[in-house]
Amino acid sequence: MAAEVAVFSEDFMVNLALMGAFIPTFFLVSVSPGLCMTMAMTVGMNQGVRRALWMMAGELLGVGLVATAAVCGVAGLMLQFPQWFFYLKCLGALYLLYVAAQMWWAKGSFRLPQAGEGRRLLPRTQLFSQGFVTAVSNPKGWAFHMALLPPFIDPALAFWPQLLVLLFILLTLEFSCLLLYAAGGRVMARFFQNPAKAQWLNRICAVLMAGLALWMVMGN
Repeated sequence: MAAEVAVFSEDFMVNLALMGAFIPTFFLVSVSPGLCMTMAMTVGMNQGVRRALWMMAGELLGVGLVATAAVCGVAGLMLQFPQWFFYLKCLGALYLLYVAAQMWWAKGSFRLPQAGEGRRLLPRTQLFSQGFVTAVSNPKGWAFHMALLPPFIDPALAFWPQLLVLLFILLTLEFSCLLLYAAGGRVMARFFQNPAKAQWLNRICAVLMAGLALWMVMGN
């Protein structure tokens, strides 16, 4: 069975075991309440889901650029010092544990827009640039991608095919979560305004993230 998985992975130039762990890891990170998801929810409520798609397009472009730049920078370092790969995995795991700890203790409450607040329709270009600037100017996004993306790239396989697959999965998950928040609108906002419910969800995600962090260090 292991041989079959290896052959199948080589044919597609990706490590299926790493891809299998990448999807739940980045889904948890994407779906967790944060700056971009809060923006998607607010724009969805005030501008409508259709107009929120422009903000999402800008945010996805920014995330794609940040992820590519971060991974390429770290990959160049790994080519010169391949023995650092294990330490990079440990760094990614530590960062995941840090995010898990923050989520565990976070209250996670949101502020609902008041009636009539921000109802003026914004230009599409403004929505697009708002999403793009938010993605590329967020230092946590850079640190996140530099710490967590490289450990999911198998150094024994070609770099660019793996990066393209990772980006496709990452952007698909990010778009799905942005759409969920934008469409959920007021229902999700009311859910996360309840500190007990938000903390309950955060702690479930925190436990799962901690488990994934341990897998990153202990897995081959």
